[in-house]
Amino acid sequence: MDNIVKKVLPIAGRAMIALMAVFFGLGHFMNAQGMAGMVPVPGGIFWVYFTGLCLIAGGVGLFIPKVAKLAGTLLGLLILIFAVVIHAPKMGADQGAMMSFFKDLAIAGGAWLAAVVSDLKS
Repeated sequence: MDNIVKKVLPIAGRAMIALMAVFFGLGHFMNAQGMAGMVPVPGGIFWVYFTGLCLIAGGVGLFIPKVAKLAGTLLGLLILIFAVVIHAPKMGADQGAMMSFFKDLAIAGGAWLAAVVSDLKS
């Protein structure tokens, strides 16, 4: 059991965060117009495509040992920014925003854990 915890779970957890990031990033490209309205700064469609690309790059980067630590760190920061900029301002009036805020906090934490675990040696 200890072997599974030390070897399999870190890889599985990193893969789950990476796949989530890639699929969320692809979603930015498939529904860019719909997401552009959520962007609270000018140039909404640009930011949707840019953050979609960042999500895909972060997810792919978690699979590449040389950049996995940086990818996980930046991916976590991006998701935290989403939580604070997009969801936090709506939390008082929208329960869905509160759920999205805490979901994003959990994902950011998972990305940071993936960054740390990518550095561990057995």
